Amino acid sequence: MQALRIAATGMTAQQMRVDVISNNLANMSTTAYDARRAEFADLHYQQHSKPGTINAADGTILPTGVQVGLGVRPTAVTVLSEQGTLSATGGDLDVAIDGSGYLEVTLPSGASAYSRDGALKLSADGLIVTSDGYAVVPEITVPDDARSLSISPEGEVFAYFDGEVEAESLGEFSLSSFSNPKGLEAIGSNLFLESAASGPPSVAAPGEDGLGTIRQGYLEDSSVDAVRQITDLIQAQRGYELNSKVITAADQMLGATTQIR
Repeated sequence: MQALRIAATGMTAQQMRVDVISNNLANMSTTAYDARRAEFADLHYQQHSKPGTINAADGTILPTGVQVGLGVRPTAVTVLSEQGTLSATGGDLDVAIDGSGYLEVTLPSGASAYSRDGALKLSADGLIVTSDGYAVVPEITVPDDARSLSISPEGEVFAYFDGEVEAESLGEFSLSSFSNPKGLEAIGSNLFLESAASGPPSVAAPGEDGLGTIRQGYLEDSSVDAVRQITDLIQAQRGYELNSKVITAADQMLGATTQIR
């Protein structure tokens, strides 16, 4: 009897689905978070009688055969790349990417990581960094006596000083894109790493080569749809319960066979 093993794979699959949903709900307020979706595929089949074989009894060809599936397996946890709502904050260093693209940051190891989290800050040296202190690439330093900052949709950063009418250019943000952004490796803290599946980054100025533009004074909200996640959670819970009932039924059937005298 394969029902015990098959139902066990079903329970494991639904548990993974619940894990993914719970992570989505936990990140409802995470800046620029993209919801994930668990995907599954059926396992291989026991071929008791293959379709198209000849029936030995009368020589006719079997139209369907007898194929018994052996359960389910996870295939991927896909990132649903959806633009989150842009919420106004009014902060000089709050930037949202309106469209596709990622900001590049430098990790302490020297490696590059990528993020859509535009809640930027200033370090003690005036360097523009992320909330975790990672420098944004290219590095831009804001003078201590700067009165305010202005960031254009094309990523140009200007500083205004007391007693001066004209703004001073401090540098320009760039954005990175990937041929397969869903293949990026998530490492937490709203950061992603390049992988063999994502392909190498293509760097350009905001608004060029199909990249989005920069919106100063805004942050991108999480793209998690709470109603859809709760609906999926109920479905996963019911699927888990039904698979557990299959295990109970299979156990009772096995118990019945051992009691035959």
